[in-house]
Amino acid sequence: MSYSPSPLVEFEEPGKRADPAKPHLLTPSATVDHLSPYIGTEVTGVQISQLTKEGLDELALFVAERKLVVFRDQDFKDLGPDRQIEIARHFGPIQRHPTSGNVKGYPEFHVVYRDQDHKGFREYFGDDRANLVSWHSDVSYEKQPPGTTFFWILDQPELGGNTIFSSQVEAYNRLSPEFQKRLEGLRAVHSAVAQAEHSAKRGGPVRREAVETEHPLVRVHPATGEKALYINQGFTRRIVGFKKEESDYLLNFLYDHIAKGADFHVRAGYKPGTVVVWDNRVTVHSATDFSYDVRRHAVRLTPQAEVPIPASSH
Repeated sequence: MSYSPSPLVEFEEPGKRADPAKPHLLTPSATVDHLSPYIGTEVTGVQISQLTKEGLDELALFVAERKLVVFRDQDFKDLGPDRQIEIARHFGPIQRHPTSGNVKGYPEFHVVYRDQDHKGFREYFGDDRANLVSWHSDVSYEKQPPGTTFFWILDQPELGGNTIFSSQVEAYNRLSPEFQKRLEGLRAVHSAVAQAEHSAKRGGPVRREAVETEHPLVRVHPATGEKALYINQGFTRRIVGFKKEESDYLLNFLYDHIAKGADFHVRAGYKPGTVVVWDNRVTVHSATDFSYDVRRHAVRLTPQAEVPIPASSH
């Protein structure tokens, strides 16, 4: 199967429709535990599958505000693909991944699978790295990159295999005002080329031509108005208008700033019934390694959002 490039579509941010008090989401039965000051919240007593349209709008706003929300005790994985897709489409058209495994008849699903035959992340990244952390924002090379994103585990190792998230809003906020100003007019190229080449080298699928897209280095979230860095090591390749050495120097500084920012990191752990929802516009994340004699099997639905809004326009 081959795909056409994702077309530009009209997008209305669900979080902008939400009641800021979130009465349809955070009902009296909900228990809310914030995991850190800047990012991450764990919620019990809420079933995503039972939310009304108003509740889903409030979910979009809540995730935008908290960047990452871990919902426990969910029936989501048992709903079946049609209902899962129906819920995710409330947040935007779902991206069809050009190189990952998916579910037969349902190209909207991005399947993550590693077991003893796949040798975990070392097979993917190679054995020449001291650690396997790989910060990225999912498929940021799309003209309309993802926003509210859903991820759930089907089979999880007892130890490891968690996901680390970083707030790109707080990463931006920690920079000096003068440095922020200098970043806000810049644009960077996000590329799918390396991902496609790697998949082809492994004998995996390449379902469409690899694209490269320019995005602002600092973007604005349409629901919260917050500014966030929008670069990631996975897909950002260069700053537009800079010479290579200049671009590499600035990007490496920002990557290092993000990687060292433990103050605005949080780790999401998985257990049966967990659904993790994050906003790809204002976070980066990385899976963590695990024992290779067990299986890690997960699924992601990745609704696309707006064309990134540059901070320089605000």
